[in-house]
Amino acid sequence: MTPRFIARQLARPSGLLGWLIGHLMNRRNVKMNAFAIHQLAINPTDRVLEAGFGGGGTLSYLIENAGFVAGLDRSHDVIRRANSKFSQAVAAGRAAFHESSVEILPFDASSFEKAITVNTVYFWESLDLGFRELYRVLAPEGKIVVGFLPKEWMDRMGMPTDIFTTRTIEEVVAATEKAGFIDVRSDKPQTGTAWVAITASRP
Repeated sequence: MTPRFIARQLARPSGLLGWLIGHLMNRRNVKMNAFAIHQLAINPTDRVLEAGFGGGGTLSYLIENAGFVAGLDRSHDVIRRANSKFSQAVAAGRAAFHESSVEILPFDASSFEKAITVNTVYFWESLDLGFRELYRVLAPEGKIVVGFLPKEWMDRMGMPTDIFTTRTIEEVVAATEKAGFIDVRSDKPQTGTAWVAITASRP
């Protein structure tokens, strides 16, 4: 598989190979996902949005521990698989999955207490629009966690720049603050960890 094919599947998974790459990425991202969820500090009554859930590595935990989970992704195949895998939660009204992008969130204002997105900012068309939308759908005092691999590390992977837009920590923090979020900080479990989790609150 060529780097371009892999990049396209990471951006918008499709078919059996998309599922396989998503499965492999779930295994690779276990620590980042676990750290991001820990930072999110979910409560049993929380309504949680996961934007760009891809392989669904965090969905089981979110559905088991939150009051309601909305999963958003740009891939039709990803949405279809999530609806099948979590059909009981969907039928019970505890989960719902939507095909869309972070720049156009199909939710009313103040719909969620928590929002999480991991390894998606490379595919956003606009950081400003994405964070404005996340701010809009979060309730006052809501919390967001954004996990990603910063530009200095991502650039070493040589992904096609027309598919991946690498982001610095400073860029992501600035866009988060510009959208109106407060208490914005960058965390990682160890000093030498490559990836980071940006955490912020909605006033």
